[in-house]
Amino acid sequence: MNTAPNQNRDNIAIKNKTLWGKSGDWYWQGLYCHWRVLGENNLKPLVLIHGFGASSDHWRNNAESFVKSGYRVYGIDLIGFGKSEQPGVKQLRKLDNLFWAKQLEGFLNEVVKVKIHGKAILIGNSLGSLVALTTIARNPELVEVIVAAPLPDPAFMQIINFKSPLYLKQIKRIFVRTFFSLMPLEIILPIITKTILIKVALQAAYYHSIKSDITLQEIVEQPSRKRSAAQSLRAMCIGMSLRPEISKGPFLLKRIDSRLKRPKILLVWGRQDRLVPLDIAYKIMKQYPWLDLEVINKSGHCPHDESHQEFNNYVLNWLKINLEGTNSKA
Repeated sequence: MNTAPNQNRDNIAIKNKTLWGKSGDWYWQGLYCHWRVLGENNLKPLVLIHGFGASSDHWRNNAESFVKSGYRVYGIDLIGFGKSEQPGVKQLRKLDNLFWAKQLEGFLNEVVKVKIHGKAILIGNSLGSLVALTTIARNPELVEVIVAAPLPDPAFMQIINFKSPLYLKQIKRIFVRTFFSLMPLEIILPIITKTILIKVALQAAYYHSIKSDITLQEIVEQPSRKRSAAQSLRAMCIGMSLRPEISKGPFLLKRIDSRLKRPKILLVWGRQDRLVPLDIAYKIMKQYPWLDLEVINKSGHCPHDESHQEFNNYVLNWLKINLEGTNSKA
């Protein structure tokens, strides 16, 4: 296992504006994982977890600000995204937030070394928020607080939750696996990534125009153009469609809520989020009023990137208030 930062890779790609920190190589369960780090080794660890289709590069406007405020900042590329390996169903069968949470737990133990440096702060965007929530629900001893910007899960939109009979679950599993196995993603994905469709999809996550943001477009487009991208996407579609209830947002929050000591959790929402509307945040807050919520105006699904100055300032102030006995200078 190699967990050392790779300076040569950064030197080769120094012209890439999306780079921050030093790159590291790490193998988890035989799968290659890419990660980044910035800041002194003795500072409190803070881990940034990207959303669907993105990578650690998407925190281009956040990492340095957190480092200046006294944190050692890590960014991880989840399996299937960024520069990390993109396995398919033949190798893994499925990819879901439980799988990524296990990857993150391994990262916290083996790379961040939380037993030495203390519990980590997790900050996630979209899918990364769900992974952070899954992690703290499973292993609270690894995580001090989380920031979810925002927290998505289709299960939050369900009005009534009911248990399906076993035979219906079996039928669903067969249908989902057959449907996504037959779907020609190897043809569909290149069409999307090589046409204006990918820019249209990306724009849906932002309130302001991203037409002139070439760097942002590269962050999303480059990993999706790998030969292995389609097979990995298939594993994600199957995995996220067939998740058990224990892996879904409502169950995870209920599990956390049942503890005598609840962790500090901050939700950050863009008021103009078209992918996960603000109403979802209010619904979650109504059920779990001990959560904190910050709404950022004129911002979409990626407030950490689109409104990074406001996001950074608010998160750092929240951390200063809610963390005790840390070395944060926020």
